[in-house]
Amino acid sequence: MNKQDAIDITERIAQISRYIRFVGLIDGHGKLIAYKRRLGLKALLNSKNTLNQFSHIATKTGMEAKFDRQLGHVNFVWEEREKAQTISFGVDKSRVWISIDKKVVRSEVLRIVDNCLPIVRHYS
Repeated sequence: MNKQDAIDITERIAQISRYIRFVGLIDGHGKLIAYKRRLGLKALLNSKNTLNQFSHIATKTGMEAKFDRQLGHVNFVWEEREKAQTISFGVDKSRVWISIDKKVVRSEVLRIVDNCLPIVRHYS
């Protein structure tokens, strides 16, 4: 995936909902290729923990791929945490990672997922 595609993905997804805090495209080595953060927000993770999170995402993505043949490809992963909700999608060998405001109702998160799926499929 080229840099422009990565930028396009993050920008298109960031426009889906005003509740999206952050969209990042992380490669298979945990490197942040492109991102978009909602203006005026303070990051929930410091820079060291952000790098660790991205590395964790890359490792987890690689591990999940080992089961694709038997279980099928992972369409998305949704986590509800105390301070934010996260969704991630596989795009080729990379991962789109999205954080969303915690107080968003589940139907809005599902709307975000439904609008992200065609975007990530287009670039996969």
